[in-house]
Amino acid sequence: MQEALIVRREQHIPAPPASVFALLTDPERILRWMGTAAQLEPQPGGLYLLNVTGAQVARGAFREVVPVHRLAYSFGWEDHEEVPPGSGLVEIDLIDREGGTLVRMTHSGLPNAEQTAAHAKGWEHYFGRLAVAASGGDPGPDPGALRPGA
Repeated sequence: MQEALIVRREQHIPAPPASVFALLTDPERILRWMGTAAQLEPQPGGLYLLNVTGAQVARGAFREVVPVHRLAYSFGWEDHEEVPPGSGLVEIDLIDREGGTLVRMTHSGLPNAEQTAAHAKGWEHYFGRLAVAASGGDPGPDPGALRPGA
């Protein structure tokens, strides 16, 4: 696996790990900061299905779930030849730090530099929204999501 084709991101979020974990695994809570519809079964082998923008649907399966500490799930996009469902792996570690949680994410299995750059941009956008939601704020409507009737 080429190091250049991996997205890594770390962000301190001013909320306890349990709150961040819930925002990553609860279908209702994830929609506060990402997506328009979600079906999440956070257990090994469980479904990860998230309509991110109203037109782009991420699909995979949970591989590892350690409550309030770690998630790993396969990841890809429905109807996408370059990054099909389950082709990548997202690993998220939640590290308790004074005053909040250090979120450490690695997204591997991306096929080329273009897709790696696109996913890095997406993760940057959504990590900002996650930080706002986890601290009790409202990140507002996602500018990347389609509006009904659009």
